[in-house]
Amino acid sequence: MPTAFSSARSPAAAHSRRLALAVVATGMLMIVLDGSIVTVAMPAVQDDLGFTPAGLSWVVNAYLIAFGSLLLLAGRLGDLIGRRRMFLAGTAVFTLASLLAGLATSPAELIAARFLQGIGSAMASAVSLGILVTLFTEPRERARAIAVFSFTGAAGASIGQVAGGVLTDALDWHWIFFINLPIGVAVLSTAVRVLPRDAGLGLAAGADALGAALVTAGLMLGIYAVVKVEEHGWTSGRTLGFGALAAVLLIAFLVRQATAKNPLMPLRIFRSRSVLAANLVQILMVAALFSFQILVALYLQQVLGYGAAETGLAMLPAAAVIGAVSLGVSARLGARFGERNILLAGIVALVGVLALLSRLPVQAGYAVDLLPAMLLAAGFGLALPALTALAMSGADEEDAGLASGLFNTTQQIGMALGVAVLSTLAASRTRSLAASGRTTAEALTGGYRLAFAVGAGLLVIAFALAFTMLRRPGGRPAVEPVAGPSAPTHTAGV
Repeated sequence: MPTAFSSARSPAAAHSRRLALAVVATGMLMIVLDGSIVTVAMPAVQDDLGFTPAGLSWVVNAYLIAFGSLLLLAGRLGDLIGRRRMFLAGTAVFTLASLLAGLATSPAELIAARFLQGIGSAMASAVSLGILVTLFTEPRERARAIAVFSFTGAAGASIGQVAGGVLTDALDWHWIFFINLPIGVAVLSTAVRVLPRDAGLGLAAGADALGAALVTAGLMLGIYAVVKVEEHGWTSGRTLGFGALAAVLLIAFLVRQATAKNPLMPLRIFRSRSVLAANLVQILMVAALFSFQILVALYLQQVLGYGAAETGLAMLPAAAVIGAVSLGVSARLGARFGERNILLAGIVALVGVLALLSRLPVQAGYAVDLLPAMLLAAGFGLALPALTALAMSGADEEDAGLASGLFNTTQQIGMALGVAVLSTLAASRTRSLAASGRTTAEALTGGYRLAFAVGAGLLVIAFALAFTMLRRPGGRPAVEPVAGPSAPTHTAGV
């Protein structure tokens, strides 16, 4: 079925596709940069606006709740009204919200702006992969496009930590948001010209208002319950109550989707074992790697005494090797050995990362104790592009936005679970060691080492799921497309 996103073979069309990839990747880079920049600047924000310690967490939580709860809805709406339109609207909302955040003069203003940023991020992010997989239909081109897209997310986090420290120290915290304005304007002005128009299926093909309300409310309550676990505990009435209500709403959503004439999320998408397995693996992998991205930074600052900019620079080797692998070799290896095998190899390397970190001493030497783990993070450059390709391989063109939104949603769920589980375990272990008479540095290190060990265990489970669920009964990898009227003939597996 020819569409506005069909892959023409002319040089002009190839150039246009590359420009579109650059625009989508830059938009994602801006969003990822913003997340890591904010975490570095939090102390300066607290001092300037007078946040309480509990209130400061909402600078992050307001964004996460809006972002995570709206991804699935935004992805499906992109299929219905057009992914280009959704990407442009989301980028515009995010850019405007960044201006409002930079101009904030009170905690309430900043939290409201961060919530609006989360909405814009969800709108743009949810359809990004959907745009790419329908724009790049040739297997090698698609693999390279996904590798570039994956790299922007991985590199953006590390670059953001450096940029956040530099901007906060050289100017002030307001500029961590103002920096988004020129990027957002450039993305919008270019995207209008290079992203092909797509009309979408029309709202009548899936305008399920009740389903939208159920899934958005359920995800919002669930993410809220998880991000507040560290404050209230897993067994508190607040956590259990919100968690139970979220579960009821999400179950009601699934029942609604099974019976609705025009479901918001057609359940046929889960008939693909590759889609189901890739999303389950992603939850575990992202939860585990939270300990690398966040807890290593905390260890460097709280135990070794690094500053914000020094911490970012210390983690740059990880971004460099991830970029070299994802951009330089992952697509070629995937084409030769298959995404499933590359995913498994990447997970093995990441298990090695967390296993090394689980043995960190209190007074670690960077070259001996930390640099090897940074270099093994190259496994992320193998695993994420392969996982992304597997997650999108089973979706036909009509469901590309939904599959993209689902993949981004499970990423946020994994991140929220990683924050809740690993940070809670680390904090509990730290308190226990401090109570037994250990020094602050020893107690913190012990807590982080436990989190790294648990993260390694989660990756082992992810490996087992990928190994078993991505195989057909006859031993061949399972990457079948979803049944649908326009299922593509290409599948991403071997």
